[in-house]
Amino acid sequence: MLELKNVSFSVESGDGNLEIIDDISLTIDDGQFVVITGPNGGGKSTLARLIMGIEQPTKGQIIFNGTDITHMSITERAKLGVGYAFQQPPRFKGLTVRRLLSLAHGSELPEDECCAYLTSVGLCSKEYLNREVDASLSGGEVKRVEIATLMARKLKLAIFDEPEAGIDLWSFAMLVESFRSMCKNRYETVIVISHQERIMQLADEMIVVEKGKVRTRGSKDEVFPKLLDELDEGCDFRGKGAGDK
Repeated sequence: MLELKNVSFSVESGDGNLEIIDDISLTIDDGQFVVITGPNGGGKSTLARLIMGIEQPTKGQIIFNGTDITHMSITERAKLGVGYAFQQPPRFKGLTVRRLLSLAHGSELPEDECCAYLTSVGLCSKEYLNREVDASLSGGEVKRVEIATLMARKLKLAIFDEPEAGIDLWSFAMLVESFRSMCKNRYETVIVISHQERIMQLADEMIVVEKGKVRTRGSKDEVFPKLLDELDEGCDFRGKGAGDK
């Protein structure tokens, strides 16, 4: 279980402190597929970074499975089973896909297991095992490799920050199928920051963050139709995959 208790995050600006996250309290149960959405600049990505430890909250507590992780490092959180996929995944010249999967797993993975992870994210495994995780991979390919590495880690909590950002329509379709597979077979909690309707439709629960606060939360069936009504009235929740604060 993940608990955020009165979490705030502010940064200094020319006019004083700018509140990016403003007193958010949330509880996310184990095994849930949660989509966090909302307008650009509303605080969604900052919330994800706070959970992972990339940023430290100004106030409040973050509790994961009964352990206070508020001031833990990224490495310490990773050891507890928390993983994070970036909007723009890093590339590693000289490191093969197979080696990266083994490093994520913590020990050498047999070829058939590597192939299984790659197949689950829509990559033709034999063609990718010995490819380097470098600029030769497209944005969609490297994102799917990153999802495969998170699967290989056997996480308790996986966080994806706008996974649709900067990828083509074909890669996006494969990305949605990867998440669909995770929904069917998951054993971990998944949090996805996204504007995309096809990803929202996979959610067990949706959380709308706006101006640093939780504006709405509830099941997909409760929240999604309301968002569609707002879109029809001209509000922008779908976005273009751009990063936000």
